Amino acid sequence: MTTPSAVDRGSPIAVLMLGAIGIVFGDIGTSPLYAVKETFAGPHPLPIDPPHVLGVLSLVFWSIMCIVSIKYVIVIMRADNRGEGGSLALFALARRAAEGKPAVITLLGILGVFAAALFYGDSMITPAISVLSAVEGLNVVEPGLKDFILPISAIILLFLFLIQKHGTALVGFFFAPVMVAWFVVLAWLGIRNIALFPKVLAALSPHYALMFIATEGFNSFLALGSVVLAVTGAEALYSDMGHFGRWPIRLAWYLLVLPALILNYFGQGALLLVDPSAVENPFFNMAPDWAGLPLVVLATAATIIASQAVISGAFSVTRQAIQLGYLPRMTVHHTSAKEIGQIYVPFLNWTLMIFVLALVFGFRNSSSLASAYGVAVTGTMLIDTLLVAIVMALLWKWRRRIWMTLIAAFLILDLAFFSANSLKIVHGGWFPLAIGVIIFVLLTTWKQGRDLTFLRREETALTPEGFVKSLSERVVRVPGTAIYFSGAHEKVPAALLHNMKHNKVLHERVVLLNVETENIPFVGTDRRIESLDFGDGVRGVTLRFGYLQSPDIPKTMANATFDQLGFFYDPMTISYFLSRTTILPSRTSPMPLWREALYAWMVRSSASAMEFFQLPSNRVVELGSQIEI
Repeated sequence: MTTPSAVDRGSPIAVLMLGAIGIVFGDIGTSPLYAVKETFAGPHPLPIDPPHVLGVLSLVFWSIMCIVSIKYVIVIMRADNRGEGGSLALFALARRAAEGKPAVITLLGILGVFAAALFYGDSMITPAISVLSAVEGLNVVEPGLKDFILPISAIILLFLFLIQKHGTALVGFFFAPVMVAWFVVLAWLGIRNIALFPKVLAALSPHYALMFIATEGFNSFLALGSVVLAVTGAEALYSDMGHFGRWPIRLAWYLLVLPALILNYFGQGALLLVDPSAVENPFFNMAPDWAGLPLVVLATAATIIASQAVISGAFSVTRQAIQLGYLPRMTVHHTSAKEIGQIYVPFLNWTLMIFVLALVFGFRNSSSLASAYGVAVTGTMLIDTLLVAIVMALLWKWRRRIWMTLIAAFLILDLAFFSANSLKIVHGGWFPLAIGVIIFVLLTTWKQGRDLTFLRREETALTPEGFVKSLSERVVRVPGTAIYFSGAHEKVPAALLHNMKHNKVLHERVVLLNVETENIPFVGTDRRIESLDFGDGVRGVTLRFGYLQSPDIPKTMANATFDQLGFFYDPMTISYFLSRTTILPSRTSPMPLWREALYAWMVRSSASAMEFFQLPSNRVVELGSQIEI
């Protein structure tokens, strides 16, 4: 996914590390606010004694090491799609590896789309739980402020969504310094409290985790539902790899973030063993009295940054889904002239705001939200493991013994965490799953409906060669260039036929423009344009973009040469003809009637191609057409 502020990949590695700290680690970096608290004071509280505290700390430590340090940082970050990471990039790699295996490709499509759908549920819960857990520190600093926690949290979140349209530059400049300060404070608080009970470091040994599981049985299984909160955000390390590179992220993780997190978790454990009453909020109780309010302010800033990264990630995933044909066109604003990753999707922004505020006032505290958190994250982690297994076996061609051993270990962890979190479904975990299912239905409905629409168009449309042969000398040709968008490959668009039928004219130059989005993040300029002359002033042009590139048609064609296009691009003589399609549901369609109706509604609600392709409004003509699917 794209991030709030990308750093030039040519920058020194120290600069890239600093940028990564400010953007990549916000989610996992704010987990200490609630992870330990939920384990010992959540829906399934554990006794506060050395066997349980050391067992949980050992589980936290080894979960972070196995899932984050090994699975994501070492293994999955090797799977880059031309430098880019994330579930969609991993899906594209797996699809490429499974070429020629249609059953596997279909399964991969379902997994990849569902992983993207689950992300939306996560992007609603993360801002709510992060900001709430930070502001709840006021209850430790001054219990009399308890009634102000919800209003303050809501105001912060409302402000965060309101500034999105201005771009992330408003908050981006202080991302890195704040997050560096945050991790330094995490480490300081941890060391300060470990000194109270140094024996807590014994939990670094895995045998405490094994003993905890062996002696606690089902209670240890329930505890995994809270322990997993310590690894939420691990997938962001992979998703944001394209902006910083794998080594800056790896170095930032091992040199600062990992030590700071481990020290803080162990510090909270030591505090609980010394003062069990601190379980009400172990993180904020770690700080001395004088540091209480500054820590609340710093924690709130860190959670705002974590929330900003998730919101920007949702914008990015939405744009990628649009480019790959899984969502209808939406209005996308670019908020920076320099950074392609800085975008704003108005419809999604206000939708997320409504749901996030509803979560805050519906669940009312971070503990209740924690019961809903984790289901979507563990589901995504499980899907990532399945996708990378295909990449290991078919693309990298690792030895069977090696990749099967690794995948078996990852699956055991993922399934354990996913199963433990499935128990949260009745306590709020249904929410991210419901959002995921709804988004999955929307994504697959649009994809299937779009494919059927193209199929129906191709059944009735003329080929360019056939169209040119049908032209007669009686056709009136007028000066200028007409560009017709051709959604179906190698077919004459309906808008061209309708224009000839009703206006009885044809432009001097006719361009059948086909815009393709490939399963790679970026398409180079050498492959961007393909032109073909059909004769009699009719030419076919194909423009190719990656799923992280914005299809700015006028800019792309203005930068092209005569040899690339086959004609001189003069914006003052260009007319763009678009077809506004109306979908007519049919009982004979392969799609159920309710999905046909849903697809028809999505078509009506989609943004105009004029906005999506950034066409000048005074040069656009729209013609209507009807298609029965």
